[in-house]
Amino acid sequence: MATDDLKDLYIEQVQDMHSACKQSEDITRKLVEAASNDDLKDALQRGVEGIERGRDTMAQLAKAHGAEADGRHSKAMEGLVAESEKDVFGERFTDEDTRDAAIIAEYQRMAHYAIAGYGTIRAFAQRLKLDSDAAAAQECLDKSYDGDRKFTEIATGHVNRDAA
Repeated sequence: MATDDLKDLYIEQVQDMHSACKQSEDITRKLVEAASNDDLKDALQRGVEGIERGRDTMAQLAKAHGAEADGRHSKAMEGLVAESEKDVFGERFTDEDTRDAAIIAEYQRMAHYAIAGYGTIRAFAQRLKLDSDAAAAQECLDKSYDGDRKFTEIATGHVNRDAA
């Protein structure tokens, strides 16, 4: 697809986020199983559910504009997922709390990519006067921020302390 204007770029960003959600969903399911802290496991499971909602929202936005949701592969999320695989599953952790701290770090990197993506999509939708799209992206953005804050709370509340 040629990128001729902001609308084309908007669709590409929606497709990228759809791809990012699909990729991060798979690795987050693995992180749930790898985590030892119950609060972290619960937060990761809620993260999977939020990622699914984001993926579905991005698919709906793409479809509403006559585009295929799977029209683009997020190389950036591919890299973040590869780093998570290497850093969480490629290491031999002798301490579960340290593994949990690594899981939080990797998850938050992916969450920050989502925050940037949803924020961009919202801004483009606002500029294009796609009010319902902007509202949908804002909801995804808000949920991503909420999740990020929860992971920070878990990390600073006890996981990092227990890993030290």
